[in-house]
Amino acid sequence: MKEVSRKLTASVLITILAGVCGAAAAQGNQGPPPGFHQNPMHVNPAAYLDRIKLPPGFHISIYASGLDSPREMALSDDGTLYVGTLGPFGAPPVGKVYAIRDTNGDHKADKIMTIANGLNYPNGVALHDGNLYVAEIGRILRYNDIGNNLKDPPAPVVVTDDYPKEYHHGWKFIKFGPDGKLYVPVGSPCNICVPDAQHGVITRINPDGSGKEVFARGIRNSVGFDWNPKTGVLWFNDNGRDMMGDHKPPEELNRAPQAGLNFGFPYRYGKHLVDPKFHTDRPASDFTPAALEMPAHVAPLGMQFYTGTSFPQKYRGQLFIAQHGSWNKSPPDGYRIVLVTIRDGKVQNYENFATGWLTPDKKFWGRPVDMEIMKDGSLLVSDDFAGVIYRISYKR
Repeated sequence: MKEVSRKLTASVLITILAGVCGAAAAQGNQGPPPGFHQNPMHVNPAAYLDRIKLPPGFHISIYASGLDSPREMALSDDGTLYVGTLGPFGAPPVGKVYAIRDTNGDHKADKIMTIANGLNYPNGVALHDGNLYVAEIGRILRYNDIGNNLKDPPAPVVVTDDYPKEYHHGWKFIKFGPDGKLYVPVGSPCNICVPDAQHGVITRINPDGSGKEVFARGIRNSVGFDWNPKTGVLWFNDNGRDMMGDHKPPEELNRAPQAGLNFGFPYRYGKHLVDPKFHTDRPASDFTPAALEMPAHVAPLGMQFYTGTSFPQKYRGQLFIAQHGSWNKSPPDGYRIVLVTIRDGKVQNYENFATGWLTPDKKFWGRPVDMEIMKDGSLLVSDDFAGVIYRISYKR
């Protein structure tokens, strides 16, 4: 392995964006319609917190603010919260990784440190054996013994650079599984296409970057997954294709009890919807249907099985999903956190948990991305549009 320290240059960025446009043209994909990111509201999120609707007994506050596009989070045993970043679609990368701490125990961050800069869309972060793993487009970096080096972070080690370099669906959500392996998704480099063997998959590697293998196929773009703490089974989101209208295809919550399953993209969506353009002679039995169909275009991202004990019994062991919100649906949809109740490996219920980032007149002022559970059982939620991290707590 080698150490690396470099800035993303303008020429590299231009190359990336040109590749995106060229790939889209080659696939016949359309660009964003006039409603792209429709109706954003730039507000002071602290002044709008009373608009967030939660079940009785729950409260929301701001844990950290002034962040630049906070995305995936990873919480260390000592309470340090590591946060990756992205940036608006098609824009230059924010390139930062944050380390955030609450040193006086008042449930508000008082130290926000930028521990990495100039990275290539470092959306994904994960912790393993005291080391911080960061996913860029195309490669995985590791910052050794990060907790003891926050004031002077070490140069990152390149764990692997054996991942595709396309921008489109190239940013990654990463997480270590119960097997000790790092799970790394690779989205399909298109809206709709037949991806090659390197795309449309969830892979896993050893912590040193060796042993890369495909765990699941037939996935358009997964940007969130977690393992059921009772069974060790992987559950993951998949964002469906665009340009099939406001109500198709459904977004998916999938269950992968074993390696080697195919979840249908680009031929099938949800439980049984067949793509009108891409046909296959393979029988439906070759593909694993979704465990849950969610409304089209709500963009499910981070997800977290609740392992804390401070929330009521109803929530323990159940699944929270952050729906980032639609960019091309009329009227807009998503912009919320939902709760999925699972029993014996099957979805029993799907309901709203936190709403209000989308106003009654269909303007949005926040977009939830990812979640982490604090030691006290509270739930942290990143918001890359408002630039904050919320804390959701319960008081009996």
